[in-house]
Amino acid sequence: MSIDSSDVTAVILAGGQGRRMGGQDKGLLDFGGRLMIEIIIEALENQRIDIVINANRNQSTYQSYGYPVISDDLKDFQGPLAGFASAMAAVKTKFILTLPCDSPMLADNFVERFIESHNREQAPVCVAHDGERLQPVYALIDTGLLDDLKRFLQIGERKIDRWYAQYSYASVDFSTATSMFENINTPEDQQRLLGQ
Repeated sequence: MSIDSSDVTAVILAGGQGRRMGGQDKGLLDFGGRLMIEIIIEALENQRIDIVINANRNQSTYQSYGYPVISDDLKDFQGPLAGFASAMAAVKTKFILTLPCDSPMLADNFVERFIESHNREQAPVCVAHDGERLQPVYALIDTGLLDDLKRFLQIGERKIDRWYAQYSYASVDFSTATSMFENINTPEDQQRLLGQ
């Protein structure tokens, strides 16, 4: 079955603890005079796709951008898969397209590349690849896998790669857009990316 952007909801993952940033909420970090979440939202709006934000704190700040804010059902910051599950349960579209809140240089054909990959491969999961390795938090996922994911989480699993390994996932080639995967984990990363 072929899909288009109306079948997909982008999920901005802003639910982490930001431990290496001293506990700061990375989606609300200043990056060159704008908040990270604003940069990501604008990049997605330009690609004409529905958006939800996965956040476990500062929800009212995120809600001020006019998009639904979904918190993890699992407590204590259980990682990206918990965000995937909460979003999959909440959206009405057949697919979610996940991305982190701490990488400000989103490719301008990000959505299109994932949709093309799915339509070519017909895989239930499509995962970004930077030419050297998978970038697992960038993924197009069939929401019909929600029950499988819930079972995976219920047995204490949290590793994204181990969950993907159960499926015949497709790799989406972003080897020509590797700057997209530059993320801010530390204050040093923030300064380095601003200096580029």
